[in-house]
Amino acid sequence: MRLILLGPPGAGKGSQAKVLKERFGVPHISTGDMFRDAAARGTELGRTAHDLYWGRGRLVPDDVTVGLVRERLARDDCRAGFILDGFPRTHRQAEMLDTLLAERGQPLDRVIYMKTSREVILQRLGGRRVCRSCGANYHVVNMAPRVEGTCDACGGALERRPDDADETILERLRVYEEQTAPLVAYYGERGLLSTVDSDTPVEGTHAQVMRALGER
Repeated sequence: MRLILLGPPGAGKGSQAKVLKERFGVPHISTGDMFRDAAARGTELGRTAHDLYWGRGRLVPDDVTVGLVRERLARDDCRAGFILDGFPRTHRQAEMLDTLLAERGQPLDRVIYMKTSREVILQRLGGRRVCRSCGANYHVVNMAPRVEGTCDACGGALERRPDDADETILERLRVYEEQTAPLVAYYGERGLLSTVDSDTPVEGTHAQVMRALGER
């Protein structure tokens, strides 16, 4: 199973990837996790990405990002496949990924486009809360704590993540529409794309994803 989950921030890609990871026994590879892992392992690209770019809040260049993906896909746990979440983000990254996978003899099986309305995205991202003390995650609607504003696990205060501020969400959506949304057509033209309605609850979206994978 070699799969890309494509969609805007708040589409639920991470939630679906966790379920698919267990079902198919392949690693879930997210851009953020990949950067953190490479930096922790002290690889040259990992240090470059951290010290010069994402560690300073800067966008990581395509060459560095794809280099990290190359390192990650070369590890033993990717032999049976992988689930890419948050990558590729641009047309150039998609082309570079095609070249990399061709070199490895690992063509993509499917790209799942998780189509999500702006209203649902704003509700999901705007409602997320994180514990200031232990990092536990909540949502004011979908996974509310027992006591409003207080972590169930440690009693710490819950706060809104900085990247979930309204103006930040809107900027993330603008960047997505400009850079990543065109990949829907890119993969559609290659016959790899399946679209699911991610406005539905997690279980309903997952059922759609499994049907899309069953088409192959």
